[in-house]
Order: sequence, then structure tokens, then C-alpha cells
Amino acid sequence: MRTKSQKQNKINVVTLGCSKNVYDSEVLMGQLRANDKEVVHEEEGNVVVINTCGFIANAKEESVNTILEYVQKKEAGQVDKVFVTGCLSERYKPDLQKEIPNVDEYFGTSELPNLLKALGADYKHELIGERLTTTPKNYAYLKIAEGCDRPCSFCAIPIMRGKHRSTPIEDLVTEAEKLAAKGVKELILIAQDLTYYGLDLYKKRNLAELLQALVKVEGIEWIRLHYAFPTGFPLDVLDVMKQEPKICNYLDIPLQHISDSILKSMRRGTTQAKTTKLLKEFRTAVPEMTIRTTLIVGYPGETEEDFQTLKNWVADMRFERLGCFTYSHEENTHAYTLEDNVPEEVKQERANEIMELQSQISWELNQQKIGETFRCIIDRKEGQYFVGRTEFDSPDVDNEVLIDAAQFYLKQGEFVNIKITEAADFDLYGEPA
Repeated sequence: MRTKSQKQNKINVVTLGCSKNVYDSEVLMGQLRANDKEVVHEEEGNVVVINTCGFIANAKEESVNTILEYVQKKEAGQVDKVFVTGCLSERYKPDLQKEIPNVDEYFGTSELPNLLKALGADYKHELIGERLTTTPKNYAYLKIAEGCDRPCSFCAIPIMRGKHRSTPIEDLVTEAEKLAAKGVKELILIAQDLTYYGLDLYKKRNLAELLQALVKVEGIEWIRLHYAFPTGFPLDVLDVMKQEPKICNYLDIPLQHISDSILKSMRRGTTQAKTTKLLKEFRTAVPEMTIRTTLIVGYPGETEEDFQTLKNWVADMRFERLGCFTYSHEENTHAYTLEDNVPEEVKQERANEIMELQSQISWELNQQKIGETFRCIIDRKEGQYFVGRTEFDSPDVDNEVLIDAAQFYLKQGEFVNIKITEAADFDLYGEPA
């Protein structure tokens, strides 16, 4: 009896968008590997899975262009199948099916079992915490919750990710232990909203308790907090941060704006006075804390006066880390009912002004670090430098510490004390102390 030769499929997972998507791709790849599938991340493969982002205009454009690129490869016979998953697919599935019909199948954000089935694999429930990490070996993202219950007017995340759902503490500890066993030393906690953690499962905000459980995991040396929300922030987290050396003195808290009229229209549930008070509480409780925030300029109805209020506030607050985005008019959000009336070039000018101001603040704060010694983790070697970070810096978005590789030999994933010798706007230069 003749047997048909079975061509082995190599599945290439392509990740676009935020750290939450990186995490989802890693879970998908872990499941595929457990099903004995050959899987790679952003390398050559005859079956392609594109994990898309649908958050704002630029991200959507990048996702669509990537889908089109792989569909062309499919038509040219360079790949056999193209599957699309993630936020763009969740949000625009009918439109995408109509506009780009040559994709084999589209899946939403919560359809992992169906996607696996299409790839000839079974979803394995017992694989808690099993992931194929794609980040450098020394750090990994730990997604502690999915979805969001906040009503922010400009944001489409609840449409794409659904309601807030916390992952139980014991599952997260299991996952952290498995990561530590693979050599991960830094956990970056992510969620759409960390501050809401536990409300659904434990009927109270439970981030502090989660942190107390995670610091007990052997091998984990740094735990970093990303994406807190300013309303209802659980202040007991600050006590844990102060008491536990493993919790980085770092908080990423997107504040979006500070003009009261814009905050009200954005449905942020806070005011300039309340936000400023909260930040002062942070600084008082943990004086050495680095605060990262992100802002949106050009929101519908943002006047020159609103913008100046924001700019003056940024100058006063002197954030250690800050990013600024131009407003993107997203359908099916509450803000979509407003007129997108700030011209694109004005939005861009405002963003540039904020970032110029921030680069000056960052330069001044960095100058104060010259001569000081910081414990750094070495992420990689790039060109002539070893690239490390202090506990006050998150990968890809914050300052980096550059150490001359011609003079010093360092190992990726190791902690080293580095004395800072010079500083630029967003980079520090140093040598082992």
C-alpha cells in the first residue's frame, strides 16, 4: 500500500503591536510545540500566523500591510497558508474577509483553540505557564489579566479584548516558576489595567497580594509594573514596592492628559488636582520611584489653552520617562461621535513640542546620574556596546546603559554594577564598577 508523503509544516508566527501580543504569540507557540509542531518566530516558514494589532491608525496600517505582504507570498507560491489572529482580526473580521479574501482563515483574540485546530493542533489545558519566549532570555512578560472595564472614550481595547478577567494568583506563580527555571530573572507584569487586578476573582484590588506571592519565586530578581490606571490605584502596592527589593522602583501609568475638560471628555474619571495628588503620594511613599507615562495630544476639542495646560504640567512634574502620541479617531469608540477637529499637522507639532520638552528633562535628570553606580542587567550586545538597563528602565521604551565591548566583557542576562561616566538625552554610558 502506498502511503502519501507527509510534508512537514513549519509554522512562522509574526507578532505586531504591544507586549500583550508578544505574550499571546508565546502562548500560541508553546501550544504548537507541545503538539510536536515545528514553530519559529519571524523566520521562514511555509505556514504563517500573523498576530495583528488594531489599536490606532498606524498599527492597523502596519497589520494590513503585513497581511498583504504574506498574501502576495502565498500567491507567488513562497508560503502555503496564511492565518490572521489578534486585535485587528477581532475588530474587523467581516471587512478583512471581504477585502483580503486570500487569507486562509481569520481568528479573534479569544479563539486560540480554533486557531490551533486550523493548524492541526489541540489546545492543551494543562499547559499553564508553558510558553516559547521570544524576548532575550533574562526577561519575560507576565500577563496578569485580559480585557478592560474602563470606559475611556478614545480606546477600542474593550471592543477587541472584552471585559477585565484576572488570572488567579496560583496560576501566575506557576508560570513565574517555569520562567525562572528557564533562566528568566525579570518579570514585566502587563495587563490593560494592573490596578483592577483581582476585583473579579477576589472582590478586591489584589495587586499587592500577587506581588507578595511572586517575590517568593526563586530566581526572579526584578518585578516591574506596567500599565496602571490613575483612578482607584491600590496604594498598598507602594508599601510592597518599598519593602520588597525585588519590586523595581518603577511604575508605568498612562495618564493621557491633564486638562480637566479633556479628561472629562476622555471619561478618565479623574481631574488634574486628583492626578497631581496621586503622583505626590507616589513620590512621598517611594522617593526613588521612576514614573513612566504616556500622553495623547490632538484629542477632539483640545484647544491651545488645553495644550498649554498639559505642557506646563509636564514641565512641573518632570517625569523620568514619557511618551506622547497623536490622537487617532477610532470607530465604535465614544470619542468617534466627536468631531476630529485638530488638524493632523497641529497634532504632530504638539507631540513634537512635548517630546522636545521631555528630552531636555530627561537629559537634565541623566546628568545627575554621572558618577553614580547602578545595578544593571545586560540584555544584549549590539555593535560595539553591551546594552544594559537599570531597575528604572523597561526594555524597548526607556533609557539604556551602554558599555564599551572593546574594553569590557560582560555576559547577557547577568547583573553587573555599572558606574555611569557620561549621559545623553536617553542613553547612559558606563563601565563596570
